[in-house]
Amino acid sequence: MSEILLSSRNLAFELYEVLDAEALTRRERFAEHNRETFEAAIATARGIAEALFAPHNRKHDEHEPQYVDGAAQLIPEVKPAVDAFLAAGFLNATRDFEAGGMQLPNLLSQACFAHFQAANAATTSYPFLTMGAANLIESFGSPEQKRRFLQPMIEGRCFGTMALTEPHAGSSLADIRTRAEPAADGSYRIRGNKIFISAGDHPLSENIVHMVLAKLPDAPPGVKGISLFIVPKHLVNDDGSLGPRNDVTLAGLFHKMGWRGTTSTALNFGDNGQCVGYLVGQPHQGLAYMFQMMNEARIGVGMGAVMLGYAGYLYSLDYARQRPQGRRPDGKDPASPQVAIVEHADVRRMLLTQKAYVEGAFDLGLYAARLFDDTQTLDTEEQRAQALQLLDLLTPIVKSWPSEFCLKANELAIQILGGHGYTREYPVEQYYRDNRLNPIHEGTHGIQSLDLLGRKVSMNGGAALKQLVKLIQDCCQRAAEYDSLSALRQPLEQLLARLSAVTLALLGDLLAGKVNQGLANSALYLKVFGHLVIGWRWLEQAIRAEQGLALLQQGGGNAADADFYRGKLRAARYFLTWEVPACHHELALLEARDDCCLGMRDTWF
Repeated sequence: MSEILLSSRNLAFELYEVLDAEALTRRERFAEHNRETFEAAIATARGIAEALFAPHNRKHDEHEPQYVDGAAQLIPEVKPAVDAFLAAGFLNATRDFEAGGMQLPNLLSQACFAHFQAANAATTSYPFLTMGAANLIESFGSPEQKRRFLQPMIEGRCFGTMALTEPHAGSSLADIRTRAEPAADGSYRIRGNKIFISAGDHPLSENIVHMVLAKLPDAPPGVKGISLFIVPKHLVNDDGSLGPRNDVTLAGLFHKMGWRGTTSTALNFGDNGQCVGYLVGQPHQGLAYMFQMMNEARIGVGMGAVMLGYAGYLYSLDYARQRPQGRRPDGKDPASPQVAIVEHADVRRMLLTQKAYVEGAFDLGLYAARLFDDTQTLDTEEQRAQALQLLDLLTPIVKSWPSEFCLKANELAIQILGGHGYTREYPVEQYYRDNRLNPIHEGTHGIQSLDLLGRKVSMNGGAALKQLVKLIQDCCQRAAEYDSLSALRQPLEQLLARLSAVTLALLGDLLAGKVNQGLANSALYLKVFGHLVIGWRWLEQAIRAEQGLALLQQGGGNAADADFYRGKLRAARYFLTWEVPACHHELALLEARDDCCLGMRDTWF
């Protein structure tokens, strides 16, 4: 089962050969850990994911949460799975030992969490959102808020949500209408409506804390007038015990094509004028605070997309190895045995495409997790700031590229299964439906591309972009030491040079005030930028694979490891010689400032 969730050999390759997880144990914060403790955490995660998360993945897809007497009801298998997750410590994997955590690097926490995402995306969302909400309160909450709300979340007695979206505004947070009126006791009375609030109601915890964006009476217009509030489902007494139900009403459930086991809720705040909320931090700074949780969620959504793509890839690979059908083109004898479909070149193409997408994106997601560790534990403030800049730049890619291309991997998994692929008897159609939500979760491709081109590449004078360019150039220089990687390195170098020129030109448009023109085709820019980043990560994997093969040859070799490394080199070759050169079409459109979409008129549709 474990190899259907995630390749343990590939995970070890990423952690110990590509990203050097063991080097983190030389940092003070992680000095109590070693490879053995890392492997123990991973084994525990794998065991719980296999035993308690994966078995009900299909069941709660077929039996969605129900709205009964004003509350959401889930299938009974969800709570034991979540309880086991909590008992094993994964909710607090990165938190300090003194706070009840494992003090694991974020890299290892993400590696553990990936197993749960592959096994059951919907059930995993409940602790995932709680982790983000707890981190938000820990960063910006008052000591009293931490005592009253954070500690129960750390203990797993209280879960959390993020409540941003409103019916009339969608992703346009500047237009939210939820209001917060000051009360005499220093709290606020919240009134408004939120929709698509994942995990907004459930019976998994004794309380739920909603992190709610709202506007004060004196709020300036737009995003500069948004404040952040803690709004609990149940009020909490001074001694920490639960008080009466707050004026938060579950108005109904949405029924999605995927992630059906996660409650997607419509919540009404203050129907009776008595919804109590607590201001987090300073007034009108709520969106800046919420971006911490949003960015965590964006990276989490990207990794969720990776793992759904990964699960589909591994299932279709196993199917292709076992399913006999047809004969090779040169096999003319109809009496000869059929071959497994993995022997057909076009099936191999589809499998190789999936491998290139999901293993490339998996590497990027783990790289981002290690970058987060660098933001917290590198020696100097300058080094930590540089790591944070690079992580900020890569976040739109980590979220959006897997959401598009690992979804394409799911589509190919369905194709490999043929007629079985789109039936409910096989899991790949559910993986596709679950993954189809991720291009919308936490900001669409369009929103991420505007963030990337309109803000991230130019921030701090382009410091993060310069950092990334240097990393890619250094990787290409190391690859130049291997004659076998010349054909892989050159397309990446060509793409880097041309994209750099296009970036300067587009930023020139923005500086000149040609904002609509400069950002019109930002989605193309994100696609090319993402291919550049994934191409870089594949070239890095190819270098490590060459090094691995060299070590095997020195030591006599292991056939399984040799096959693994050769598979890495072939996937790198596929991505860098089939996928990367195709980006020049998008670059030509960006260079021409093509206005086909921008110039289209409503009346012409």
